Amino acid sequence: MTTTETDVTVTKADAPGPAPSGTRREGGVLNVFSHGILVIWAVMVVTPLLWAVMTSFKDDRSIFSSPWALPDRLHFDNWSRAWTQANMSDYFLNTVLVVGGSLIGTLVLGSMAAYVLARFDFPGNRFIYYLFIGGMSFPIMLALVPLFYVVNNLGLLNTIHGLILVYIAYSLPFTVFFLTAFFRTLPTSVAEAAFVDGASHTRTFFQIMLPMAKPGLISVGIFNFLGQWNQYMLPTVLNTDPDKHVLTQGLVQLAVSQGYKGDWSGLFAGLVMAMLPVLVAYVVFQRQVVAGLTAGALK
Repeated sequence: MTTTETDVTVTKADAPGPAPSGTRREGGVLNVFSHGILVIWAVMVVTPLLWAVMTSFKDDRSIFSSPWALPDRLHFDNWSRAWTQANMSDYFLNTVLVVGGSLIGTLVLGSMAAYVLARFDFPGNRFIYYLFIGGMSFPIMLALVPLFYVVNNLGLLNTIHGLILVYIAYSLPFTVFFLTAFFRTLPTSVAEAAFVDGASHTRTFFQIMLPMAKPGLISVGIFNFLGQWNQYMLPTVLNTDPDKHVLTQGLVQLAVSQGYKGDWSGLFAGLVMAMLPVLVAYVVFQRQVVAGLTAGALK
């Protein structure tokens, strides 16, 4: 058998030419403009945070005499004074209890509801789904007065568990909306294989589908954590007991009381204490948040 090979000659006319100078110039200008905007945005966000941390280690005289200068020494007594005398420790503990309980309840109930809405067809499925979406657009300010009477009639006013239930109801619409779209992207073959092996719906959900949805759970968990940790309006209306105040209420009370006393260093120390958990959570789970947002868009 004879094989005939054909030589292919590539000329300069066939080779791809360089990109037009105008296109390269436009791309370079766009990159410089976008990077400049990002740098300006980063400076606007980071500068107040760094200034607050720096100010929390200065004394009151230095705060007003040289607000932009570095502290002459680190005044750790500001933090201890805010933690003990300003009751930031009690506010911090109450916030951890409320946000921790509501976050767990929101993720458990929200993931179960989202899984059913995404995987099962039944009468009223779309109605329930759009009902959750409608909850996202309902202004919380319009519900404060009836919510106050409902919580009061249930005997849950000024209680930690009452505030947890309200936080769960407040966060469920977004959680269900986010996780429903995420569960729809997960492969159905894995769940069908589990059913063939004799697994129940409950076991399939908790042992197979829920671990597969870990990126989405982390993403929506971070968003809920940020919103619940910084929540101020709901605890102000439903939690008037000073012993049950959360961090946002404590910071407002600290700002009023320390403002009259002139203890601005203690006020900044308490402010940084409230910011640290949010910053740490975002830094630690930054990759998981991005992975969860992108994984929900791919199938």
